[in-house]
Amino acid sequence: MNSSQLNAAQSAAVAAARAAGDLMRLHLRRTKKVNESCHHDIKLDLDVRCQRLITRRLAADFPEIPVLGEEGIDERVRETGARWVVDPIDGTVNYAHGIPHACVSIALQLREGPDFQTKVGVVLDPFMNDLWTAIAGRRARLNGRPIHVSRRKGLAESIVTLGFAKSTDSLNLMLPVFNELVHRVRKIRLMGAAALALTYVADGRFDGYVEGGIRLWDIAAGALIVECAGGICEIQPTSGEFQYSLLCNNGLIDHELRNAVRAGLKRTRIRGHWLKA
Repeated sequence: MNSSQLNAAQSAAVAAARAAGDLMRLHLRRTKKVNESCHHDIKLDLDVRCQRLITRRLAADFPEIPVLGEEGIDERVRETGARWVVDPIDGTVNYAHGIPHACVSIALQLREGPDFQTKVGVVLDPFMNDLWTAIAGRRARLNGRPIHVSRRKGLAESIVTLGFAKSTDSLNLMLPVFNELVHRVRKIRLMGAAALALTYVADGRFDGYVEGGIRLWDIAAGALIVECAGGICEIQPTSGEFQYSLLCNNGLIDHELRNAVRAGLKRTRIRGHWLKA
């Protein structure tokens, strides 16, 4: 895609995200239909409705590009040269409980060799009316203004956020990391929305984010936004399709953060984790 096509893709993603965000705001305080519930996760009927709405909006401008989403995967994404990666409601558990910390995440990925690379990223917090956007090679923006990661240089003055996925392995992996980091940082925050965690790193609210098992649709847009804001994102595939481990930060705390995470991981019984000792 050329520059003008990427601009058009970003505009389409923003329009789709805003449409889904309107639906999220409308239903925040209403009773929600639960399609599926397990110990650490909830799936709402509204997740499905939002993804369908996003898919229709994107298809109006780019009918040839299929959608890889949390609430359904177009099988063409495995063979195509371009794909949308969509999380219609990131932070569903928050949202289901009436907590207004959830967002829409939309990324456009293009195939480069055997892999896909994210070229456009859009994350919308419809409750704060915050819109983060990025196009690869350009500066990330929040509500149209350029943003940059924080300039804090040490863990002791940093806020780091962690994610705990719903699997037992992920919990067992991350709890020792939490125990290690909590003594080294200013604060740890567990917010429950991966895409917002990434955008908060991108605009300097947080200084780092670590998670041991996360899906592609949670991080595709936000990781690009972090990188376009001057930060670092290391993403490594783990067991399971479209599943990854992630460490991102402002670049200034990278060495300290990695050492702390490694120290925590050494205390787990899980081998083959993404940060080698």
